[in-house]
Amino acid sequence: MIDGLVSGRLYGTAQVRTGQHGTHFVTCRVRASAGDGESLFVNVIAFDDTVKDALQALDDGDSVSLAGALTPKTWTDKQGNAKPALDMVVHAVLTAYHVQRKRRAVRGEAGQTDLQGPDDLDDDEV
Repeated sequence: MIDGLVSGRLYGTAQVRTGQHGTHFVTCRVRASAGDGESLFVNVIAFDDTVKDALQALDDGDSVSLAGALTPKTWTDKQGNAKPALDMVVHAVLTAYHVQRKRRAVRGEAGQTDLQGPDDLDDDEV
């Protein structure tokens, strides 16, 4: 297992799924820059309720940073070229909606870290 941090943009929207035993999880795809002008797709799965809620609040194209267990994969495009991909089991999410809350927590401002979601944030301060 590789523990990694990936930043990119949500490709599509997050989907809630139900497992064989009735448990709910969220899947989505993130398009990350591979550094050589190419993009790398990260297939994301989340089981933690906080992470699931954060991913579901995002729209297609929103920026996101994810931390979790990575598994490298390859896939073949229409021209027969092998392309890299990653599977990630996410355990932490950071989005632009979290920035204000994190800043307040780092500054030690009491009572300012209990925000519930994007609607609780003042966009003017981000």
